[in-house]
Amino acid sequence: MGTYQPKASDIVREWHVIDAKDLVLGHVSTQAAHLLRGKHKPTWVPHMDVGDNVIIINAALLDISIRKSNDKNYYFHSGYPGGLRSATLGEMMVKNPAKVLELSISGMLPHGRLGRAMIKKLHVYAGDTHPHEAQQPKPFVISSKKETANA
Repeated sequence: MGTYQPKASDIVREWHVIDAKDLVLGHVSTQAAHLLRGKHKPTWVPHMDVGDNVIIINAALLDISIRKSNDKNYYFHSGYPGGLRSATLGEMMVKNPAKVLELSISGMLPHGRLGRAMIKKLHVYAGDTHPHEAQQPKPFVISSKKETANA
């Protein structure tokens, strides 16, 4: 028996909506990366893009601790001498909360052509609306670890 190799016609892509309200940044990121890679499917292979499309709403309402929002830094470089810029997580959440999730998820995907193809299937919105209703996305529920600890 040979190793299974999926064909392009075998890949079925679905659309998932994740509501990030009051969820931890890392937990949402790992679940989204899992869906984008397609590791939840029996047809998953590491060298192909078999993942689904993911829509994340309410990115501005993530549960981030005050200490992490002050201590975590993001660095950007313009490519010119002296062009290093930095911003804390708190500043990034005020300016562009969708970028925080995109950076977190892209770090969990393969770095190269395959990862760039996967990240194109990610759609992050700060508010609770999105323009992808025509694709009939299915809600993907992530249980909060804080809720299970308090129950």
